[in-house]
Amino acid sequence: MPTLSLAQAERLVVDTLTRCRTDAGNAASVARALVAAEADGLKGHGLSRLPMYAAQAKVGKVDGFVVPKLTRPRPGLLAIDAAHGFAFPAIDAAEAALPDVARSQGVAAAAIHRSHHCGAAGLPLERLAQAGLVSIMFVNTPGGMAPWGGSKPVFGTNPIAFACPLPGRAPLVIDLSLSKVARGNVMAAKQRGEKIPEGWALDEHGKPTTDPDAALRGTMVPAGDAKGTALALMVELLAAGLTGANYAAEASSFLDVEGPPPGTGQLIVAFDAASFGHDAVRRFGVLAESIESQPGARLPGTRRLKVREKAKAEGLMISDALMKEIEGA
Repeated sequence: MPTLSLAQAERLVVDTLTRCRTDAGNAASVARALVAAEADGLKGHGLSRLPMYAAQAKVGKVDGFVVPKLTRPRPGLLAIDAAHGFAFPAIDAAEAALPDVARSQGVAAAAIHRSHHCGAAGLPLERLAQAGLVSIMFVNTPGGMAPWGGSKPVFGTNPIAFACPLPGRAPLVIDLSLSKVARGNVMAAKQRGEKIPEGWALDEHGKPTTDPDAALRGTMVPAGDAKGTALALMVELLAAGLTGANYAAEASSFLDVEGPPPGTGQLIVAFDAASFGHDAVRRFGVLAESIESQPGARLPGTRRLKVREKAKAEGLMISDALMKEIEGA
């Protein structure tokens, strides 16, 4: 089982994508995102995605050569057309522009459409928090969840991410799927040849399943039952209806090479933490300390930061099976 440094892992991604019809700059953007997710232990959004990204780039389901187009329809709004390319260059464009706009307006929003799988949504928000912003991101994904009481997927797993600065320490980052678990975990189990726990997913007939193949053909169980599907509806409206992206039921899969580009969307809303004049960052720290002062309690993301430091020091272990897939892309 090979072990790669983070730099070597990024080079692996770039080399793989550039031989599979992707521009070097776009490949580098994807590499940073996938390796950062892998280093944080978020393997469903990490290097396991690379073989399918490469396959989709080769057939044109994702365009590896396009440059996202950013416009300013209003002073506080950014509209970004990902142009059926990878999501990460479009998110990079939003991340670069949002701080100045948020500081000048107090609040700013970036709407991304004609996009693709955006990986671990908390990572770009963590960088915005390091720049002094409080941000929230809504992400719609291809159909994976049925409405409560229904059987056909009309929502994606539709992640919501949030990040805010904390005084003198790493930002608070929350990144959660509105299904009980992210669909990437099912895909990762399939790649490992493992069953999934009962309660994660339903097969295409609406029956509980532990077979990852059946789960991927079926639907994911929502987090919080009916409340999860209500939140998924909200995300669908914000990340797709508002941005001009495809709804989940209109989007092709992130997990195969069939059909047209998915054309999904993302919406990022960012606040300048200093805008309201109430020493917000210090107050964020007060709440964080009140949580951590309780025995057994911890802030979300604490474990992820420890995994990240270990990955920086020791590198990333890549399974022989995954490496074979990547090399064969």
